[in-house]
Amino acid sequence: MLKQRKPRRSFRVRTSPATLAIPDKLYFRIGEVSRLAQTKPYVLRYWETEFPTLKPVKSSTGHRLYRKPDVEMVFEIKRLLYEEGFTIEGARKYLAGNSGETADTLSRGQSRLSTAHVQAIKRELEGILTIVSR
Repeated sequence: MLKQRKPRRSFRVRTSPATLAIPDKLYFRIGEVSRLAQTKPYVLRYWETEFPTLKPVKSSTGHRLYRKPDVEMVFEIKRLLYEEGFTIEGARKYLAGNSGETADTLSRGQSRLSTAHVQAIKRELEGILTIVSR
C-alpha cells in the first residue's frame, strides 16, 4: 500500500503593527532587521545577492549595517514576494524600473499602455503598411 503524503502547511505572512514601525536609528544590524521583517538572516543575505538596490554598508569588522532606506527596501521586497506573489526576477524588475505602477497591474499581466498610446501605435503601423504596400 502506498504511503500518503502529509499536506503541506500553507504559508502565511505574519504582519503586525510592530513590523511596520521602524525604530528611529541610523543603523540596524542584520539580526534586528530580520526580527523587524520576520525573516531569517540568511534570507536577507540572499536578497542582497539578488536585488542590487539592497546594499547595506559593512562596518570595519565586516558586520552588515542596514540604514532606514535599506530596511524599507526589505519590507518592500518581502511584500512583493510573499503578498503579491512576484518571483525573484519579477520583483527585481519591478523595483528597478516600474516603481510608479501598481503591483496588481504587473502581477496580472495587464498592459501598461493607455488606449491613446495603442491607438497612436495602430495609426502609425497602418501608415507604414500603406507605404510598404505601394
